[in-house]
Amino acid sequence: MKKIGLIVKETSKNRIKDALKGSDSVMVVKYSGLSSPDLAVLRNNLKISKAGLMVVKNSVARLSLEGSNVEPLVKSIEGPCAIIFVKDEPVAASKVLFNFARDHGQLKFEGGFLKDKALDKKDIEILAKLPPKEVLRAHVAMALNAPIQKLVLVINHTLSKLVNCLDQIKKKKGG
Repeated sequence: MKKIGLIVKETSKNRIKDALKGSDSVMVVKYSGLSSPDLAVLRNNLKISKAGLMVVKNSVARLSLEGSNVEPLVKSIEGPCAIIFVKDEPVAASKVLFNFARDHGQLKFEGGFLKDKALDKKDIEILAKLPPKEVLRAHVAMALNAPIQKLVLVINHTLSKLVNCLDQIKKKKGG
């Protein structure tokens, strides 16, 4: 029969590997000095933005990340660290992290990956300052729609001039 410690390590390792498979981005933060209620608030805020925060032993985290596409994060795991797995929108999770770190100086960003691109603290700040996905889509739709609207206006104006010109000719001929 296996010891409880080994079972916990294997379970944690499998949870991390499963979370890695289903995540678009992964981030590592240091939370030394944060109280449990503060960490719970961060966890809940991340959950709203479809991200999860996992605290595990560093040795288990290192073993889980080795051989994955985020292996360079292994060197960031020292001291009290948490791994954040983002499933859908990294901008929302970055905003949560950035705002929480601004309010709680104990939270320090160590590193991360967005798909296969490595992230540093400045990248997280840039992501946090981006507008939400819906706003970006609206901007793209407006940008695509603007030339079409201008074309319609030009054609409408040209047709209006033609109708006015034909009307003037009609009046001159006495019709």
